[in-house]
Amino acid sequence: MSSADSEAFGVYVHWPFCLSKCPYCDFNSHVRHAAIDQDRFARAFAREIATTAVRTGPRTVTSIFLGGGTPSLMQPQTVGAILDAIGKHWRVAADVEVSLEANPTSVEATRFAGYRAAGVNRVSLGVQAMDDASLKMLGRLHTAEEAMKAVAIARGAFDRYSFDLIYARPDQTPAMWTEELNRAIGEAAEHLSLYQLTIEEGTPFFGLHAAGKLKTPDEGLARTLYDVTQEVCARHGLPAYEISNHARPGAECRHNLVYWRGQEYAGIGPGAHGRLDIDGLRHATATDKRPEAWLMRVESNGHGVMTDDLLNSEERADEFLLMGLRLREGIDPQRYAAISGRTLDPRRIALLREEGAIAVEPDGRLRVTQDGFPVLDAVVADLAA
Repeated sequence: MSSADSEAFGVYVHWPFCLSKCPYCDFNSHVRHAAIDQDRFARAFAREIATTAVRTGPRTVTSIFLGGGTPSLMQPQTVGAILDAIGKHWRVAADVEVSLEANPTSVEATRFAGYRAAGVNRVSLGVQAMDDASLKMLGRLHTAEEAMKAVAIARGAFDRYSFDLIYARPDQTPAMWTEELNRAIGEAAEHLSLYQLTIEEGTPFFGLHAAGKLKTPDEGLARTLYDVTQEVCARHGLPAYEISNHARPGAECRHNLVYWRGQEYAGIGPGAHGRLDIDGLRHATATDKRPEAWLMRVESNGHGVMTDDLLNSEERADEFLLMGLRLREGIDPQRYAAISGRTLDPRRIALLREEGAIAVEPDGRLRVTQDGFPVLDAVVADLAA
């Protein structure tokens, strides 16, 4: 990791609104049938940025990520106002990565030129599937054709773009997924996020799954689909750099690397989380999830922070392990020791190596192997014990 990496500082901005709620989604997203007062929200974002910058002191922002919700429901001038506020209160690196999540409905694709002009230089498209039957099952509002049109527009407007697909869907076979993945790679220049469908508590899919009305692949098939994902992407020059993210070398999402490498980021907007180092202490912050409540808090207090916890060395170390081992590059055990005040147990490392779950690189870095990734949680729990 270069010194530039260790000084990375990200800003995450959460736009909480969606046109509809997807049945698998447990993110902080809200549907509003009345028009959103974007000017008022833009002012609140700017105010929370100003308050947060006072807390952090001088920082150089290396990445900005506008997530959601559906950030592509923002007007380009709203995005512009947010980016201007970040630039006003922090120094921004000349090569800053500015990502925006977008839905591939045709209406939003027309805004891409406006986002580019506002300063966005990378988009991430929520394609999710490349056939209409699967999109309908996933509750998406776009068709496969609309998705590919949006990808083409993104390709014309941005040097960097990515899209998401969900696999391990009901009735999906390895052959079907291989074919879909090959098509996706043909459309995705440099980056793909590929997630296994997980059934999250509190979502409509959870109830359907519990009632036996939604059948997902069993463990063996899910593992085969995961292996297909790794093999096809690697063959096409997009190896996994993180458990669910694939990129051509050098095209990794720099903002996501901030999270996985345990670096600092500010969380702005309703339900945004942050990790800030202030006076040598790591703060874990989270803002009010409810958009209108967050808005009123910011207008009266300058911020919407609801929790601001100091992480002790053990919590920091656990988080470092949990996030860092998701990366193909793994972790530096010396950094773990510096954070936690203790070294990782060499006997546990030896045992996990014997089982083929982890590898130790010549420079001492510890990384999870391809066989270890499907049981990552167990590997992390074992090392942290």
